Amino acid sequence: MKPWCKAGGTPLTSVEVDSSAMTLLLGYVKLTDSTFAAAVLCIAFNPLFWNVVARWEHKTRVLSRVCGSPYTACYCLGAVILLLNFIRSHCFTEAMRSQPKLEGLDCLYVYYAGLAVLGIGFLFVISSFLALGFIGTFLGDYFGILKEEKVTSFPFNVMDNPMYWGSTACYLGWSIMHASPAGLLLTAVVAVSYMIAMLYEGPFTEEIYQQKQKAAKNK
Repeated sequence: MKPWCKAGGTPLTSVEVDSSAMTLLLGYVKLTDSTFAAAVLCIAFNPLFWNVVARWEHKTRVLSRVCGSPYTACYCLGAVILLLNFIRSHCFTEAMRSQPKLEGLDCLYVYYAGLAVLGIGFLFVISSFLALGFIGTFLGDYFGILKEEKVTSFPFNVMDNPMYWGSTACYLGWSIMHASPAGLLLTAVVAVSYMIAMLYEGPFTEEIYQQKQKAAKNK
């Protein structure tokens, strides 16, 4: 029988293929495992945290007043986000280690393919950070620290939100290297959490810069 066909040779639809792949994946993953649940919570919490805190700061300027300046406040929030991301990565790795491997992925060629994906993701994350700087990366716009013009250099000339997609690729590559179905499922959770964050961050950031333009015109 051909791959991805029903009995009798009838091809599966894309929805059925996705369903079959997900069923296969879930067969290797213990969703009730405490380390897996901890990883899911960390993945979901992080973007929620920084979006809520940054919007609160944009509305109230409390952090800037407490820290003495918006720059110091932004550096403090950035440090907290880095710590949360470290905890997320640790929980992600522990969840993979506590779950079985997928035999079909546990080979040298797949390992190096995962390493390549990890490297590409790392490239996008680092190049995004270098293009934006610390302040730009960690929501400086919300602290009133606005850039003079939109960043259009690499990797922003290749895709939108390269930091988020690069981070997702890092987790994907890490999961492939470990032949981990749990890691692949958690990577999907990472992608969904980032996509939700982008739905809120993009329009709000655009609004911040529109307010800046209006203020400049009124001067």
